[in-house]
Amino acid sequence: MTTSTEADNGLADVLAEIRACRACLGQLPHTPRPVVMVAPETRLLICGQAPGRRVHESGLPFTDPSGDRLRDWLGVDQATFYGDPRLGVAAQAFCFPGTDPKGGDYPPPRRCAELWRPRLLAELPNVELTLLVGGYAQAWALGDRAKASMTETVRAWRDYAPAVIPLPHPSWRNTAWLKKNPWFEVEVLPYLRQRTAEILA
Repeated sequence: MTTSTEADNGLADVLAEIRACRACLGQLPHTPRPVVMVAPETRLLICGQAPGRRVHESGLPFTDPSGDRLRDWLGVDQATFYGDPRLGVAAQAFCFPGTDPKGGDYPPPRRCAELWRPRLLAELPNVELTLLVGGYAQAWALGDRAKASMTETVRAWRDYAPAVIPLPHPSWRNTAWLKKNPWFEVEVLPYLRQRTAEILA
């Protein structure tokens, strides 16, 4: 039987390895800086795609306008987001993949998820709700259950609830998407805020 102390040590060991990971050294235009924020108490896990430039510089997840929008979607303030261990963040890739000259960031490299996600998720047994933010996170986690597009997957959110809620990325680049899909704010956000409030109550 595994004790809570052993489980906590297991998570601490995996996090130490993730933060020391340099598997993509030389493949990125900068020194890798893994960003992850989870604890043994984590019950709501946010799985985005990869850190952006500002997060790479700060070392904390969602320290950018995307984070402001995400916190609004959740109905939580910054103090809760960063201070309550029941809320965690573990993206598909832990390091900023770099900026694509054509616009936006490069996709998260699959190598990171293959290296770390199974081990990390195995050390988070208390997670009740996983938010899959963006198409890459949805494709990885849902596999064949993902729909043909991110929009279709998010529209079918009831198929994945209550354990999983797929979300669009909260980037400012998706402002037009939000205007085209008003059902997201009408249907999904009230449910998301209710579940978040219940988990953090």
